[in-house]
Amino acid sequence: MKKKALSLLLSGAMVMGLAACGGGAATTQAPGASGDKVVRIGVFEPSTGDSGPGGKQEMLGMQYAWSETPTVEVGGETYQVELVYADNGSDSAKAPTAAADLVSKDVALVLGSYGSGVSIAGGPVFEEAGLAAIGVTCTNPGVTAGNDYYFRICFLDPFQGTVLANFAQEKFSAKKAYLLGELGNDYDQGLLTFFEQAFDGEVVKDSFPTNTADFSTYLNKAVSEGCDVIFCPVSIAYSTQIVKLAASMGLDTPILGGDTLDSNMVLEAAQNSEVQLYVSTFYQEGGAPEFDEGIKAYINGDATAMTNNGGNDTIAAVTAMGYDAYYTALEALKAAGSVNAADVKAALPNVTYTGVSGAIAFDATGDAVRDTAYIKTADTANNVWTLEATQTVK
Repeated sequence: MKKKALSLLLSGAMVMGLAACGGGAATTQAPGASGDKVVRIGVFEPSTGDSGPGGKQEMLGMQYAWSETPTVEVGGETYQVELVYADNGSDSAKAPTAAADLVSKDVALVLGSYGSGVSIAGGPVFEEAGLAAIGVTCTNPGVTAGNDYYFRICFLDPFQGTVLANFAQEKFSAKKAYLLGELGNDYDQGLLTFFEQAFDGEVVKDSFPTNTADFSTYLNKAVSEGCDVIFCPVSIAYSTQIVKLAASMGLDTPILGGDTLDSNMVLEAAQNSEVQLYVSTFYQEGGAPEFDEGIKAYINGDATAMTNNGGNDTIAAVTAMGYDAYYTALEALKAAGSVNAADVKAALPNVTYTGVSGAIAFDATGDAVRDTAYIKTADTANNVWTLEATQTVK
C-alpha cells in the first residue's frame, strides 16, 4: 500500500471517530488520575456483520482480562491500559479503514481479528504504519504470509483442515464428503481446500453466494450424492441457519465445522434435535477452572456481556483466546520495556506466554507453535458442548 493511500485511510478513519465500536464506547479505560501514564492497545474486531457475534465473544475475553489487569509495568513504570476499538464490520472492504482508525489513535499494538478475510485486508495498513498485530483466531495462512507485522496465537487452517479430515475418516469411516462454504470467503474457501487435500476419499464441493437464506438445495444435494459427512466451516450467521434446517429435515448425516461453529448460538440451533454436530476449536470448557469460574461470573454480572455472549454463560473458545491475547500483549510491552510501536514489534517474536488455551510462542513467520485441536460435539439434549477428542497432526 502506498503512503498516500494510507494517508487517505487515516483521514477517513478520523472522520469515523467514536463510531468505530459499533455503538459501544470507543475505549475501555482504567480508573486513575488524568496524569497517569497510558498505553493503548487496539482492538480490531467485528461487532457488526456476519462475524459480529464471534467478534463480540472474542472481545469478551479481552475485556475480562483487562478487568483483572488494567495496568502493566513497562520499563519500571506503571501504565494504565486503554483498549481502543475499531469495528471492521466483518467486511474486507471496510477493514482497511478500521485498521487505519487504530493507527490514528496511537496504539502500541493491535489485537484481532476474528475472521481471516478482514485480517488479511487490514494487514497492509498495520505493516505500512509499522504497527504489530496479534491475530487471535484468524486461521488462514494468508494473514501472516508476506507480512512481518502480523503475528497470531491460534493454529492454522492447514492443520485444522487435516485434523477434521482425519476425524471424519476415523470417526465415521467417511469415503465421501460434502464441502460447503461462502463464495469468496477466505476462511471458508481456504479451510475447504485444506480439508480436501487431506481427505482420502471423494468430495462434492459447493459455494453459496453471500446473503444466502435458504440452504435446502445444498443439504438435499449432500443427501442425494450419498455423502458420509458434511463439512461447512462458515460464519455463525450461516451455520445457525444450516443447523436449524438440518434439524427440521431430520438430517442424520454428521455435520463438521471449523472453529467458527464453536458458539453457543450454533449449539442452541441444534437443541433437542437429532443433528450430529462436531467442531474443531481452541479450548474446551473445564480446561482452566479458575478462568471458567471468573469469566462466567463476569458474563452473569453484566447484562451487556451476557448479550454479547449470545444470552447464556457458555464459554466460547474464542473468548479464552481473546483473554490469552490480551496477556500476550502485556508480555510484549514488558519485553519491549517501551510503549513505542517499533520497540513492541521488535520484542514480539521472542515473547512466550502460558495461557488458559496452552503455551504460546511464535515461529519465524509469526505463527503460533500449536499442535493440538479439540473436537467438541453438541449434546443436543442438554444444550452443552462435550469433548469428543483431542487431535494432533505430526
